[in-house]
Amino acid sequence: MREQGPMIDLHCHILPSMDDGARDLGTALNMARIAVSDGVAGIVCTPHILPGLYHNTGSRIFAAIAGLRDALSQSNIALDLFSGADAHMAPHFIDKIESGKILTLAHSRYVLVEPPHHIAPIRLEQFFFELLAANYVPILTHPERLMWLPDRFDTIKYLVRSGVWMQITAGSLLGKFGRRSNYWAERMLDEGIVHVIASDAHDDSWRPPDLSLARKAASRWVGQDETTNLVSTRPRGVIENVAASDLPPPPALSIPPLSIPA
Repeated sequence: MREQGPMIDLHCHILPSMDDGARDLGTALNMARIAVSDGVAGIVCTPHILPGLYHNTGSRIFAAIAGLRDALSQSNIALDLFSGADAHMAPHFIDKIESGKILTLAHSRYVLVEPPHHIAPIRLEQFFFELLAANYVPILTHPERLMWLPDRFDTIKYLVRSGVWMQITAGSLLGKFGRRSNYWAERMLDEGIVHVIASDAHDDSWRPPDLSLARKAASRWVGQDETTNLVSTRPRGVIENVAASDLPPPPALSIPPLSIPA
């Protein structure tokens, strides 16, 4: 059994006054304290990049991280911060990564991608295949909360087989987003197609950093070793830019697909 190490939260809206996450510096510091006490060693700061609503860019995110790092130091909160973004699917996505308007996670090849919530986008597969072809590893955020997931679940599994990562939200496993999201989070774990659990925390009360509770809940479905992969091993590999092929695969990818006899 693998020892449980410090957790890394790859998706967290901790930067103050950037989006619908931490409303101010006090909230951000409280979120940091909660995360540290929960066993989190590092957080990737991932404010929304959503055309028409949240116009965050790489330079603005870097500046906000520098400010929060200073505040953490002054408050004696030992938490590593890394750069990133929760980037909504949009045209010219790769060009925006290359220009620095969209940030990958900790300057790695891994990038969070947020699809539309209510309606499956057209050219969904092509969008992700283009990212893979450009040598990025797209991480699809909170698929269990997407309203169109039941109608496109086979597509999600196909994307996983193609190299797209799946990140479910801690709160979904804890029932905070209702029975529907809870069901799909558990089903995805049960089918072995989840790569990462992240908090997607937005505040210090209703949506706080809560990875340890999700780790405990996930262990009932996939066991402690795979749960460690979900919150520690793979997230650490992401911020260290380890190739996906060199990280432990989720259970479904540990078994080659069945070949169809000719």
